[in-house]
Amino acid sequence: MQELWEKVKPSLWGAVGGAIALAIIGFAWGGWVTGGTAQEMAEKSSREAVVARLAPICVEQFNQEAEKVQKLEELKEVSSWKRNDYVEKQGWATMPGEKEADYKVASRCAELIVELAELAQ
Repeated sequence: MQELWEKVKPSLWGAVGGAIALAIIGFAWGGWVTGGTAQEMAEKSSREAVVARLAPICVEQFNQEAEKVQKLEELKEVSSWKRNDYVEKQGWATMPGEKEADYKVASRCAELIVELAELAQ
């Protein structure tokens, strides 16, 4: 039995070393992630997708504004890091059926409104 163990021992150590090397390479360069990381990535991706779909609705709600030109000038005068607050207060980022605006939707909406206004000039 001892003789068999001595013959198998190098193979086992080689397998252990290979598994460790494979794990290091897989996680470092192979794109492997843990279940928790995959969940976080999926949640982030879904949040970004929701913002991408709702921000144009916000812009359309801005476009329906009766005082659109005046509101655009006011938005441009607000510092860029407070524009989302302005958009939220105007109600453009509040989606139909919702009670409150989403911060990220308002932020992206403000960016889009200003970008579109600059392109139109």
